[in-house]
Amino acid sequence: MSVLNRKDAPRFNGVENINLIQPEHKKLANGCNVFSFNSDAQDLVRIEWIFNNLRFDPSEPLLNVAVNTMLVEGTSRLTTAQIAEKVDFYGAFLQADYHHDYSQITLYCLSKHLNQILPIVKEVITDSVFPEKELETYVRNQQQKLQVSLQKNDILARRAFNKTIFGPTIYGLSATPENYKSLKREDMLRHFRQMYQPANCTIIIAGKANKELLELVTDTFEHSWENTGQAADISQPEPEPSAERFIYIEKPEALQSAIRIGTPFVNRIHPDFPKLQVLNTVLGGYFGSRLMANIREDKGYTYGIGSGMSSLKHAGTFFIASEVGADVSRQTIAEVEKEINLLKDQLIPEEELSLVRNYMLGSLLGSLENILSHADKFKTLYFAGLGYEYYERYTDTVKNITPVELKELANQYFNFDQFYKVIAGKY
Repeated sequence: MSVLNRKDAPRFNGVENINLIQPEHKKLANGCNVFSFNSDAQDLVRIEWIFNNLRFDPSEPLLNVAVNTMLVEGTSRLTTAQIAEKVDFYGAFLQADYHHDYSQITLYCLSKHLNQILPIVKEVITDSVFPEKELETYVRNQQQKLQVSLQKNDILARRAFNKTIFGPTIYGLSATPENYKSLKREDMLRHFRQMYQPANCTIIIAGKANKELLELVTDTFEHSWENTGQAADISQPEPEPSAERFIYIEKPEALQSAIRIGTPFVNRIHPDFPKLQVLNTVLGGYFGSRLMANIREDKGYTYGIGSGMSSLKHAGTFFIASEVGADVSRQTIAEVEKEINLLKDQLIPEEELSLVRNYMLGSLLGSLENILSHADKFKTLYFAGLGYEYYERYTDTVKNITPVELKELANQYFNFDQFYKVIAGKY
């Protein structure tokens, strides 16, 4: 019998392979796609009904988000309180979530109660009526929340950055109180009928998704749910970046300034995306990044700073975000430029790159802790139009990309003079 020597650090091995669970697929007669991930580990199921957002109309900018948010606010038969009461009675959880590219209804429920809950969800998806009283409450609440949000520098900076990068599109939306006030019930009903159709719906099931459960979902959502005859227009206007690259929102009394720096960028479907994820991680994508080491640890300008890549269906961005002391805004921007130029001028040391490799692969592996996580990974691929080979390419890239390649990428994609800079606070 061997004795454990606690003076020796435990061995660790690199991540060799990422095994992703692939779903079962069924297309219903009405055009709705159903993907299921089955696990008998526990008697729990998560079901997502996901709808592509309709084309953005600048004259009615809030329809996508308002319609989705208010789906659970009442049907022809049930009030919002009755919907909540029925769902709560079975210990289930139902919520509406809005994203730039799609909107969804998500249900968490014990499998044994699903036959009682699914008819309620179907009623919400097919017969929401957006009662005038609830609409008035929604408008009033959103206007109040907006007034509070517009006092925060980080929100001002993010709104200005998105509007500058994307222009009058669904990605650049910066809602105003007047936008909320102009919402009309008849417009929302029209939008609802066009968007919430089975041909524009993807159902993703994860959990105890056995044969009986899939038959129940099919019976509920294949029959008596028909398309309206007017196909959902899910195209989107092309982003229109501003010609102005420096935006300053002055707040004379500010103690901190919110900074957002970035540029339109490639999204996940571009072959360089995994490589750029490595470069981004080195710069500002984790707690040990260069931006954190310089601007937080060395200079003490901020509690946190990071960089990221936002992959959207019709666009992408690279951005750097932080809140710093109002008196060090200029110095912070200068240090950000310095770190970007270092990536363009010098090779990343192998020791630093090895740490980033381990972090990225470990994060991917750690994000696959249960069947719901595997469904989330699939959702990312599916709505980007990618297959599972993407993650094979991703892991291969992280393991094998060289410092020379990363330096070349920095020179190709990072032109600080052309980056958009937004400061809300003092400069």
